[in-house]
Amino acid sequence: MLAGWLAGGLDPASFTVIDPYLVNAPHGVRLLAEAPMGEAPGDVVVLGFKPQSLPVAARAVAPLIDAHTLVLSILAGVDLATLRAMFPAAGAIVRVMPNLAAALGKSPIALFGDGDSAARATTDALMAPLGSAEWLADEAAMDLVTALAGSGPGFLYRVIDALAGGAAALGLPRDQADRLALAMVEGAAALAARSPHPPAELARRVASPGGVTQAGLDVLDADDRLANLMRDTLRAARDRSAAMTALAAHHTA
Repeated sequence: MLAGWLAGGLDPASFTVIDPYLVNAPHGVRLLAEAPMGEAPGDVVVLGFKPQSLPVAARAVAPLIDAHTLVLSILAGVDLATLRAMFPAAGAIVRVMPNLAAALGKSPIALFGDGDSAARATTDALMAPLGSAEWLADEAAMDLVTALAGSGPGFLYRVIDALAGGAAALGLPRDQADRLALAMVEGAAALAARSPHPPAELARRVASPGGVTQAGLDVLDADDRLANLMRDTLRAARDRSAAMTALAAHHTA
């Protein structure tokens, strides 16, 4: 997210990173090993650490938060009620679920939070350089969105690897198969993003009846095997996110 903000033109001097393990920060960004004492609360505080560290981290970060602070949390599985209990003084708290493509300005971003329209506008402005933001109407959807948009790159990387591995098993040199699979996915994703048609329609348009693409699609579609695989994958990730949410709430109660 920081890389995306800096690439989007935000002033490095406006950022302070607090991380006891980080050795270097981008040029112009202040790096501290621990939360500063005696400084005025920040306009925006971003929480980005392991969720299980929240009780300890909250004590260190709390002095940096007051009624004028917008807290952005990217802590997977930590719900708004838990965050509000930890940071009762915050003016607004928003859960944010991006993925690593935020560094390129290409991340889907799910948002859910409290606060007024000004806090929402500030959040929208901060998300704009990072990708495409979607506000959720129901926090319960965050677990599924975490599975889809947050964990989704990991699933897609496995699919790319499987495509290249399949081609290698059928005779292509593995390094060449890797390059072709990556280039294919990059181009297909860019085309889908610009097309007025949904992916299912694009797949139909690529395929000709009785042709090469249709032969492969017939394998993917047989017994809904691909649809079922994706549903089961997302269900497992969603359920794990929900379990983490329950565990975080229990530990902070």
